[in-house]
Amino acid sequence: MKIAVVILNWNGQKLLEQFLPAVLAFSKEAIIYVADNASTDRSVMYIKENFPTIQIIENSENGGYAKGYNDALKQVNEDIYCLLNSDVEVTENWLNPILKEFENSRETAIIQPKILDYKNKDYFEYAGAAGGYIDKYGYPFCRGRVFNTVEKDFGQYNNKAKIFWASGACLFIRKSVFDTLNGFDESFFAHMEEIDLCWRAFNRNLKTVYIGASTVFHVGGATLKNTNPKKTYLNFRNSLFALTKNAYGNLFILIFTRLLLDGIASAMFLITFKFHHILAVLKAHISFYKHLPLLLKKRKNLKQKTHYFNTKSIVWDYYIKRKYQV
Repeated sequence: MKIAVVILNWNGQKLLEQFLPAVLAFSKEAIIYVADNASTDRSVMYIKENFPTIQIIENSENGGYAKGYNDALKQVNEDIYCLLNSDVEVTENWLNPILKEFENSRETAIIQPKILDYKNKDYFEYAGAAGGYIDKYGYPFCRGRVFNTVEKDFGQYNNKAKIFWASGACLFIRKSVFDTLNGFDESFFAHMEEIDLCWRAFNRNLKTVYIGASTVFHVGGATLKNTNPKKTYLNFRNSLFALTKNAYGNLFILIFTRLLLDGIASAMFLITFKFHHILAVLKAHISFYKHLPLLLKKRKNLKQKTHYFNTKSIVWDYYIKRKYQV
């Protein structure tokens, strides 16, 4: 079984300098690609000068995470794709448990390793932690991270577990599955496109798995920091996109309830003086309404499956019941 590690890059020469050596050292089983999203720095030249064994794919534009990978992966023919952020430090033997799972379980379609915080290595990283789940209203959360509560790694998630979504920071997927799902939805641009992909896989009865025996360290926020209102905009908007396309049930009630919950989130931004984030949520909803006809058309062409959510409302569990773990 052949595996390709594909790193999407946009003006990230410093990150490539920092993290590519470990990828090369610890990924002997893989073909390494860098898919460049029309960078204007010296990223491509740097790779050519310093890492001649790495295969470079040059995209014609910066289409974000979704289009960037969709375009690049058309040129990658290995059986397994590893979609790896440029700000991830891999570890020795990180690929072996992943490959074993794919080889031993044909029903496994997508895999995520343990993702720890590069800046605080005893703790899980926000974007993925020990595997993702979703609530009835489309709010994502993780084992090891619920909202802003992040757990220390005591080995409590060293197991193999079935999860709902795998983090795009380090996502393994069979090429055949990626092709069957028609790749990422490019209307997302960036953020939560991997949740949409995994949700579509779930609705086709395809299995997403977390493998705790494989560990990587993620910097996080290398492209957009959590404090950036654009990230708030993309997260709120794209979460509504994924919910509308993929959720089973009465869509009107789901969306109406979700809008109320987003209003509460805006009130939280107000009392913490994050006024730019209130505007970001408003813009997210405006964009959602503009895209709604297209989203409803996509919904008609997709399957929806019941019991997609791990809990009815993670907002209720976290803020009212004070439940900070999955």
